[in-house]
Amino acid sequence: MWIKASADSAILACRVHPNSGRDSIKEIRNGRLVIHLRARAVEGKANEALITFLSDRLKVPKSRISLIQGDRNRNKVVAIEGRSPQEIELCLGLNQ
Repeated sequence: MWIKASADSAILACRVHPNSGRDSIKEIRNGRLVIHLRARAVEGKANEALITFLSDRLKVPKSRISLIQGDRNRNKVVAIEGRSPQEIELCLGLNQ
C-alpha cells in the first residue's frame, strides 16, 4: 500500500525518477507512488524538489513534509503532517 495513516500524519511510499522531462505523478506501481522530477539526483536536489512538489500539490507548508527514509535512494518514505490519507488521495486525484 502506497499510503497509510500514522498518528497525525500520512505516510507515503514513493519511487522517484529524477532528471525527468517534467515534474509529474505517473502512477501507483508495486505499492509506491511513482513521481518524476526534473531535478537531478545530486547534493540532495531531488529530495528538495520532491518536498517542494508535494507541498505544491497537497497545499501544505514544506515544514510539514519530512523525508523518513531514502535520502540516497529512489525509494523514499515521506510523512505529511496534518493530512489524512483520504485528503492526500483527493488532492492528488488518485484512487487506491
